[in-house]
Amino acid sequence: MLIQAVMNAPAITVGPKTSVVDAAKIMLDRRVSGLPVVDAGGNLVGIVSEGDFLRRGELHTERKRSWLLDFLTSPGKIADEYVRSHGRSVDEVMTSEVVTIAPDAMLTEAVGLMEKHGIKRLPVTVKGKVIGIVCRSDLLRALVNMLPKQIMHASDEAITQAIVAEISQQSWSQNGFIKVNVLNGVVELSGSIFDERERLAATVAAENVPGVKSVSDQIVWIDPYLGVTMPAPSTPATPEQSLSD
Repeated sequence: MLIQAVMNAPAITVGPKTSVVDAAKIMLDRRVSGLPVVDAGGNLVGIVSEGDFLRRGELHTERKRSWLLDFLTSPGKIADEYVRSHGRSVDEVMTSEVVTIAPDAMLTEAVGLMEKHGIKRLPVTVKGKVIGIVCRSDLLRALVNMLPKQIMHASDEAITQAIVAEISQQSWSQNGFIKVNVLNGVVELSGSIFDERERLAATVAAENVPGVKSVSDQIVWIDPYLGVTMPAPSTPATPEQSLSD
């Protein structure tokens, strides 16, 4: 899926000389957590977010250090922090180095950029001009729209084949010891594993196959070093865990 399919457009933007108060009001009124900052020509020059307003003199939340750390911190860094906590206009508190993305980029690229840089939003730009913005909430909305809304019907044989195919493609299950049996849409997983984390992975793989109503875990764990076996959970899936609810 492309970014242009999930982005918010047009993006809500502010200018560099917008006051901090006005920017904060826009965020509250429009229920957004970040605003691209653009110049008179519409070019992206920065981004301001809720995080830029956390350390504020008005809130008495400025960063405070011990005398030793204060002594070791450069005067330039302390001056920069002072500006960000007391600045009156957006250009004094915004982040100037902005990570952006193109409208024809894939969602996987957006996720990678968000994880790499620890950010929650990406302005969508074309030739330096902002045409939209994509946030984590947009990815969440896309996920909700793509997840099945109700249980689909499929034969037990088709369900079995789909689960076996999915598990066999995963590197964590290359031992091939997980067995699958399906009766009336209820999946029973049996066999053995050498890592407890494979148990939940196998369950999730089964849950995502269309037609599955619930999953019963009967897999036995074998300690790869001692050869000691641990029996499968004695309690079947509860109604709350059933996919049919």
